[in-house]
Amino acid sequence: MEARSVDAIPLGPDWQYEPKWDGFRCLMVRSGDGVVLWSKSGEDLTRYFPELVAAARELKAERFVLDGEIVVPQGRTFSFDALLQRLHPAASRVNKLSVETPSLLLVFDLLANPRDDALGGQPLSERRKALEAFAKAQFKGHPTFRLSPVTTSDKQAAKWLAQAGGGSDGVIAKRRDLAYQSGNRDGMQKIKKFRSADCVVGGFRYASATLDGRKVVGSLLLGLYDEAGLLHHVGFTSALKRAEKPGLTDKLEKLPGEGFTGNAPGGPSRWSTERSSQWQKLAPKLVVEVCYDHFSGERFRHGTSLLRWRPDKAPKQCTMDQLAQTHIDPLKLLA
Repeated sequence: MEARSVDAIPLGPDWQYEPKWDGFRCLMVRSGDGVVLWSKSGEDLTRYFPELVAAARELKAERFVLDGEIVVPQGRTFSFDALLQRLHPAASRVNKLSVETPSLLLVFDLLANPRDDALGGQPLSERRKALEAFAKAQFKGHPTFRLSPVTTSDKQAAKWLAQAGGGSDGVIAKRRDLAYQSGNRDGMQKIKKFRSADCVVGGFRYASATLDGRKVVGSLLLGLYDEAGLLHHVGFTSALKRAEKPGLTDKLEKLPGEGFTGNAPGGPSRWSTERSSQWQKLAPKLVVEVCYDHFSGERFRHGTSLLRWRPDKAPKQCTMDQLAQTHIDPLKLLA
């Protein structure tokens, strides 16, 4: 069952609300000793999380289907970067990480249990009761499984949204009166918390295609200063209007400079491409305000949206500390 992105928390007695966890969505299926973990896209995740397979076999129930989110705790937060590292092709590396960075399964739905293989056909209000009973009987004292909290209070949901961060990036709203509907987004909505930051334009990349026969800018490379005064590459924005690209390209080409003095684009990573090292260095003169949804591993995890240019902002004011935030303690919320 998937969620539709909306701008505001839906209101009314037909809705329940949960924190939106920032991990890997997962269906855990157990039948006897057989345990399989399926991703939202239908990929088999079983080999990457042997500790979850072992934990599932430790439960008394020998038959169930759980819907939840795989996360990796790091201190008092959940680390998506540590979670990504778990998808490694080498079995020896997978086994090592399963011990060094063990995962949790945050459970929010129950589709089958030993007494009923067709729970998915019941409304969510009934499935939640069944899940809470299952969790009380099966999860008590187990370090790997956590019951994701739920509320019918839109005020509590708004509080979760305001405090999103550290492993939660918003709120999920679900229709309490609907059965589980795979692939249907009508009964589930997601509301993410977006934030803005002022960033230095430390470089740019040309678009892969020309515009009216000339090369034009395709994306702006964003930077933030650390306490030592080094400008680190933290992400990009490609949300540029077509009509503005020729003029912006002219402006950028007149500002060559040293670019990033700290971490620079093009370093080795799982996201590197042939174009990763092909970028133009700029003098740190221009500042933009961008909208982002998540910052981890010293970079914006997704592309950002360009909100506006900030000629009133000094580049040296664009520092890492503006990203600091007070967020919910996910482990405390799950206690």
